[in-house]
Amino acid sequence: MKQGIIVLMNGTSSSGKTSISTELITQKEILFHHLSIDDFIKDFFNNKFSDIEPTREVDEQVIAQIMFDPLISMYYSTIKLFSEMGLNVIVDTVIENDKWFNECLDVFVDQPTLFIGVICSKEELIRREQTRGDRKIGLAASQFSKVYCIDEYDLEVNTEEMNPIECAEKILSFIKSNKEYSVFKKLSKRNVSVS
Repeated sequence: MKQGIIVLMNGTSSSGKTSISTELITQKEILFHHLSIDDFIKDFFNNKFSDIEPTREVDEQVIAQIMFDPLISMYYSTIKLFSEMGLNVIVDTVIENDKWFNECLDVFVDQPTLFIGVICSKEELIRREQTRGDRKIGLAASQFSKVYCIDEYDLEVNTEEMNPIECAEKILSFIKSNKEYSVFKKLSKRNVSVS
């Protein structure tokens, strides 16, 4: 049995990754499972800590420092496990720092990983974020330069020029073309600054 394909979509919040994922899941040609970083973290906290009442307030930055890196590691490992079990996985994530980028390379380098850049201008991201109303205002802009400093992908989809259906069709067409997913194997790790 072959490893499952990992469709690794990298883009900022509100760039359109989840909308494209929905279209990929509903098509009938290739069966995909969807693992979103937002859902993964939300499910973890809701399942593990929903009935715990803290005795003091903890700053969001402190929570992030304690929890996010280990959760990202578990998220990447879960994706690799799906691939090893022969399941095709749509990965809807934000690679916003060098540590997460390096970990991605370590975990997925031997997997069939189609690396996709989900591209959108900062102005449009800000507009979408305000329209959505379910994201912290400024999140996409704060991620923009960190996420889009990665400029090598097997495939890019621009969600300002194409709708989610067209983006999904472009991705499916690439998969069915049997082109090699080579960019991920060529990328180099980044130097992680220690603060």
